[in-house]
Amino acid sequence: MDIRNCKNCGKMFNYIGKPICPGCEKALEDLFQQVKKYVKEHPEASITKVAEENDVSINQIKRWVRQERLAFSDASMVGLACENCGAMIKTGRFCDNCKAVMANNLASAIKKQPEPQMESKQREAARMRFLDNK
Repeated sequence: MDIRNCKNCGKMFNYIGKPICPGCEKALEDLFQQVKKYVKEHPEASITKVAEENDVSINQIKRWVRQERLAFSDASMVGLACENCGAMIKTGRFCDNCKAVMANNLASAIKKQPEPQMESKQREAARMRFLDNK
């Protein structure tokens, strides 16, 4: 059992992979739902306005956007820079072009090269042999 202190409130809790206790995690999720509702009702609000109205830090809002949990509408002036090329995006870490390039690079790296065929002499040498114990 791994017991740690919550990074938010300092209480001890059973660590299961998240650095905050279940109480703080629930409070953060409630705050996320509040921000999500606010962004939906006010699609043209700036990130500063969203943060002020919902009493949440701008960094937390950016974290939710990077995690693709929160997305701003196309009408919104809010945007984050793609971590690869710097293009403005509404959600996530990378723009669509960079995602496509990374996917293509990954797909080409994964493609298996055809295994060379062994010549008959090599195949004969690689065969398993058994001894008769009669």
